[in-house]
Amino acid sequence: MDLLDKFDQIVALRASLPFKDADPFKVVMEEIISETEAVIGGRRTILAGTNNYMGMTFNEEAVEAAKNAIDDFGTGTTGSRVLNGTYGGHKALEATIADFYGMEHCMVFSTGYQANLGMISALGGKDDFVIIDADSHASIYDGCSMGNATIVRFKHNDVDNMERRLKRLPADAGKLVVVEGIYSMLGDAAPLKELLEVAKKYGCMTLVDEAHSMGFCGENGRGVAEALGVEHLVDFYVGTFSKSVGTVGGFAVSNHPKFDVLRFVSRPYIFTASLPPSVVASATKSIEAIKRSGNRRAHLWENARRLHAGLKKAGFDLATPEAQSPIIAVHLPDPMVGTRFWETLLLEGVYANMAAPPATPSGMFLMRVSVCAQHTTEQIDEIIARFSRTAEKIGLELKP
Repeated sequence: MDLLDKFDQIVALRASLPFKDADPFKVVMEEIISETEAVIGGRRTILAGTNNYMGMTFNEEAVEAAKNAIDDFGTGTTGSRVLNGTYGGHKALEATIADFYGMEHCMVFSTGYQANLGMISALGGKDDFVIIDADSHASIYDGCSMGNATIVRFKHNDVDNMERRLKRLPADAGKLVVVEGIYSMLGDAAPLKELLEVAKKYGCMTLVDEAHSMGFCGENGRGVAEALGVEHLVDFYVGTFSKSVGTVGGFAVSNHPKFDVLRFVSRPYIFTASLPPSVVASATKSIEAIKRSGNRRAHLWENARRLHAGLKKAGFDLATPEAQSPIIAVHLPDPMVGTRFWETLLLEGVYANMAAPPATPSGMFLMRVSVCAQHTTEQIDEIIARFSRTAEKIGLELKP
């Protein structure tokens, strides 16, 4: 038996999509002009789907630090953190993140995906319960699968539904509630205050994934929990460097006095080579810059609100009633329309993300835009205009 036969339906679905001149699975960034522009297929293109929220990929201090780290320490560590993979830069980065979050402890992982995988699988043991939002990121689901805990799902952002689930669990059991500050597909913010208050009411520990909210939510950019003033209700934060920080990697922070034991029980941490010195150095400088980037945060929110308002006025069906994040998602009726819209939009000179199940909830098809702090007002207006032209070209009916 061919073990790949199980994927025949996926192969058939992809083959049925009417791509002609471009394919979202084969996009190549031939040249990066800036944080907001690239050459794709020989065309100068506005980047509106990169998750480069704070525009840190060309931060001068971060770039310089990366270059110096390569000169001083080489291109990689060739080992995990518990072997030869801890350099001075790794400890300095962990100290920088801990200070950024105002917490005592930090672990840096090689990816944000592994941060969730490593934390959730270690915290949720036999006889424990991990309670998650039904729309959680794949890394959260996979962290649950890797652990031995019983998984309990509640309806997306539904506080009452979560409480009903918690009421049924043994009062004396170990319980971990895992939620995201902002959800990556729809761009909607969690009712974090209410969720965390209910979690604590039932004796749960809490883990908040601020991957898509770090950098621009809260006075210092720590995320939704900071913005809502509920950081005292968070036991563990997980985050990534691949969004606002502008590089790659992940982290977890906490004030728990036993936190460091996770370094010896988290398999993704123990058995993965550590981040290269250049990435560690650039991430450190980028996080330091984010902390003092209040004006950049403000401009990012202006961009997000302007894009949301412009697309709404044009008649597009948006996933949220207002801009709750720099992620602006447009509902499309089906994958065929989504395919034509994505391809035509790219030919119009805008790169966005075509999102479909399983990345989105069942039956939901989106054109997902992620705004950057470095987008100009003119670029935002151009994105709106090109969305409208694309809709006209493919015959997508817009609301009056």
